Amino acid sequence: MTFSIIIPVYNRPDELADLLNSLTRQTKTDFEVLVIEDGSTNKANNVVATYLDKLRVRYYDKPNTGQGFSRNYGFERATGDYFIVFDSDAVVPPTYLETVDTYLKHTPLDAYGGPDGASPDFSDTQKAISYAMTSVFTTGGIRGKKQNVGGIFLPRSFNMGMSRQVFAQTGGFAKRDMGEDMELSTRLIRLGYKVGLIPDAVVFHKRRGTLSAFFRQIIDFGRTRVQLQRSFGIPIKLVHTFPVLFTLGWVSLPLLAIIWLPLAKLGAAVYLLFALLVLVDATTQEKSLPIGWLSLQAAITQLSAYGFGFVGEWLHLFPQKKGNEDARKPTGT
Repeated sequence: MTFSIIIPVYNRPDELADLLNSLTRQTKTDFEVLVIEDGSTNKANNVVATYLDKLRVRYYDKPNTGQGFSRNYGFERATGDYFIVFDSDAVVPPTYLETVDTYLKHTPLDAYGGPDGASPDFSDTQKAISYAMTSVFTTGGIRGKKQNVGGIFLPRSFNMGMSRQVFAQTGGFAKRDMGEDMELSTRLIRLGYKVGLIPDAVVFHKRRGTLSAFFRQIIDFGRTRVQLQRSFGIPIKLVHTFPVLFTLGWVSLPLLAIIWLPLAKLGAAVYLLFALLVLVDATTQEKSLPIGWLSLQAAITQLSAYGFGFVGEWLHLFPQKKGNEDARKPTGT
């Protein structure tokens, strides 16, 4: 099986360099790489040029259409049997493609997703953010697991793939961004395609470098959950309301202390217990108290930002981005 790796990039040439470098070390070498420059002002053409003798890589520079439609642009020009999508801030372990190839040979899938994690050489903040995005104590508990509290597994675009036939039959992504991967994954499952998790197909995901940037990103994630329900009928599950309850709870504690002090004290105790559990769990996983402390901050940031984004979008408090709706009617819905 041959693979085509499609990477949309927007003003992140340095991140792309790390991803391309990781692809040069793959133990399976029968693949091509398509880099899609999505209307960037800080372009990655010079970065790609340094890998022309190390990878089968092609570079396309086009106007900005968002990562979803940029991936479709790459799919239309890809030659492989199977298309793989990475975000530009991912780093791929050497055996990734070999793992995927072996798995698909004994368990064929029309589309798949894989988990993400932190590389040992990531900064402490990156490791903390990775913890917040993968922990069972946050909404990370519904990502990257075959059986999870969120129900069925939905591949995410930082690490996912689909067969050439699936793209030909469905047209790929129907949204430019903001949950475009969840819309596609849900649509494939509704259409009856075989979609699953490849547990060992892990990528290292850098994500945002600061907690403030992370906060802004996760607000969009909370907004996206509401938008997907409105536009595509993707249901909001009980687990998705946990960040909302978490956020509303701590925001209301001062008022509750005035109205009913004993209940406020109980609520504060619950939050302290939660913080202790996260701190112990993160410190144990990372074998570092400083990273555990940063992970606690990242987990609170993740839950609060998701909650604010969810509630704000539900109440129509955010200005709507033009061009973020469907550019076409998705196949099968």
